[in-house]
Amino acid sequence: MPELSQETERGRTVPPFGRAEVTGPSMVPTLHHGDWLLVQYGARIRPGDVVVLRHPFQQDLLVVKRAAERREGGWWVLGDNAYAGGDSTDYGTVPEELVLAKVWFRYRPLKKDQRSPLALARWALSAARPVLSDRSASRRFRAR
Repeated sequence: MPELSQETERGRTVPPFGRAEVTGPSMVPTLHHGDWLLVQYGARIRPGDVVVLRHPFQQDLLVVKRAAERREGGWWVLGDNAYAGGDSTDYGTVPEELVLAKVWFRYRPLKKDQRSPLALARWALSAARPVLSDRSASRRFRAR
């Protein structure tokens, strides 16, 4: 995933929007490996939003998770794929300052084997769509 930052570089401010690439299976079925994301830095985060954050123990590693609920000390974040791990069940609450951006939109690139007109039509209908907040995230959290 490319580097995301809210900091200024040499007196320039970072644009409010950026993009990031998804790696790994932790957000399946919402996001898949290889998806590209349009993110907004500094956006207001609410429970259910998909966010980009710095890993609490490896801050050079960026991860994409769903903000499940706000707790004392930050956000409790979960992956949509409960079997992939790598979320707050492993590392606890994520401090607010490590949550960098809110995900608004995802784009799936065209695969090399998608050459037939039917495959292209299916890709065109599903390649780009908004990443919606899932207000049931806190219900999934309580079920764990």
